Amino acid sequence: MEGNLEITLLMVITVVAGISAQVIADYLKVPSIVFLLSFGILLGPSGVNLLHPALLGHGLEVIVSLSVALILFEGGLNLQLREVKEVSSSLRNLVTLGAGITLVGGGMAAHWLGEFPWQIAFLYASLVVVTGPTVIAPLLKQVQADRLVSTLLEGEGVLIDPIGAILAVVVLNIVLQGNTDPLTIAMGLVSRLALGGAIGVLGGWLLGWFLKTARFLSEDLKNLTVLAGIWGLFGLSQMLISESGLMTAVAAGIMLRVADLHEERLLRRFKNQLSILAISVLFILLSADLSIASMFALGWGGILTVGVLMVVVRPINILMSTWRSDLNWRQKAFLSWVAPRGIVAASVASLFSITLTNQGINGGDAIKALVFLTIILTVFLQGLTARWIANWLRVRSDEAKGAMIVGCSPFGRLVARLIQARGESVVMIDANPEYCRQAEAEHLPVYLSSALDMAVLSEAGVSTVGTFLTTTSNAEVNSVLAQRVKEEFSPPRVLAVLSAPEQPQGVPTEKLASAQIKPAFSSQLSIKKWNRYLSADEVRLSEVILDEDEAKFERQRDHLKALINTGKLVPLLILRQEQLRIPRADEQWQRGDQVTYGLHVPKPSFAAQGIAATPSKVSSVV
Repeated sequence: MEGNLEITLLMVITVVAGISAQVIADYLKVPSIVFLLSFGILLGPSGVNLLHPALLGHGLEVIVSLSVALILFEGGLNLQLREVKEVSSSLRNLVTLGAGITLVGGGMAAHWLGEFPWQIAFLYASLVVVTGPTVIAPLLKQVQADRLVSTLLEGEGVLIDPIGAILAVVVLNIVLQGNTDPLTIAMGLVSRLALGGAIGVLGGWLLGWFLKTARFLSEDLKNLTVLAGIWGLFGLSQMLISESGLMTAVAAGIMLRVADLHEERLLRRFKNQLSILAISVLFILLSADLSIASMFALGWGGILTVGVLMVVVRPINILMSTWRSDLNWRQKAFLSWVAPRGIVAASVASLFSITLTNQGINGGDAIKALVFLTIILTVFLQGLTARWIANWLRVRSDEAKGAMIVGCSPFGRLVARLIQARGESVVMIDANPEYCRQAEAEHLPVYLSSALDMAVLSEAGVSTVGTFLTTTSNAEVNSVLAQRVKEEFSPPRVLAVLSAPEQPQGVPTEKLASAQIKPAFSSQLSIKKWNRYLSADEVRLSEVILDEDEAKFERQRDHLKALINTGKLVPLLILRQEQLRIPRADEQWQRGDQVTYGLHVPKPSFAAQGIAATPSKVSSVV
């Protein structure tokens, strides 16, 4: 009974510590693994001695295996296949040629600098072939790296994890059995990848088909059915060939993504939450079981080994893998720097340490210590500096240009013409044939389609634009469209016209907006009214450059806000530090901003004031 209480307290402390680390990391906007590792080491025998993962016995291996399968499945489910096509050759090279470069380079570094025997050195290198999708994804979200870089790093993290883990198993078998026959090595790797991939593809397809046809299933059961199915496929694959289940988990996730389930968004959210829980528990348990003394015992040789892996092996990997790609040197430099290791390397290293110790082979604790040192140094050095490096190399996604606009009404076309006149690309989407014909007559690229058709949006290039904007007259439709595109494609900026004053019964703007979806232009903007104004030629376009002098700037800003609040003026574009942007409703104006705006001037006012309705400098090009 006392033993059960100890295990219960162990798991309770683990979960509380893990989720606390996630909360703190989310608040401070740093990779969660920083606090997960710190909390685990602090609570373990090397710290305050509260957590003893050894109490779980073989149960720890079970928890690790099932959690890693869930994490890899979630990675496959979130893989953006449409975007992967654009970097497919580089991604293929990274998970094949790149894995070989890391294996050879890491092994040589561990042998010559870390003074490990050759077999143990290559075992270490096989463990750090993997990068960490669980570390990469939140890191890229914070850094907001450009689309091609993000896609390549995320794709590498998801696909190389099963390959690296299986490679590590093959190398472990060589260490244990002493068989270094190249054919045996290749067959062990290929057979696990092939069997795991086949079971994952077939099982994922059957699972997707079942979810689509089993209408009797309640919403509450569908997510749990997927969880049971994934673990069932993983277990089947593991029974046939050990460690093939990792590839099964990734392939099944990809197949469910391809299945385009109606409940996919809810499924991804559920699996993401489970993945966060699994990562939290695993990192706390595994780092608590880490001996700090064994890490210090590595000395400078261990630090130099990791250093060479980061600043020599990784850049060579990227250079060779992206040799003929369209990536520029800035993007390649960022890819060369960012390669943090994560939970798969930690979990497999922990299991290998136990296996080597049980087999009476020296080096198990040293291997684990060196892998965790690699995780710590890559996460702390690369993770905490990635945003600064991205800014320095100018590979942030918020620098992306061009726009996709949903809604070819007069207002939408006006914004599109202004963007086009500034030399940036624009594409429009609308299901109204007449509006589309008018857009074509104004030489605007347009697609006649519902904006809910993700295939059309992909074909139109939503993945390459800097801004996605919805301008239909229905605020709720705008919010739904923007949310769907944000989840599917994650453009750098997603804006939606969310105000509709002429519909007091509608959903309030603040409930339609979110942290990801920002209201565009003005909270007073009514698309229907401004469409009428434009059709009646009652809109005058002008520009103003906000003064650099603080006092003059404040007067201009206050006057601008007052006109916006009356609904008579709508800011349409901002040129800020040579970057063109569509303004948000809560835009914080800055000195030096060049604002293009539309002013409602009814026709009687033109006659009464004797003002000629001649186009301004801006309207002359629209």
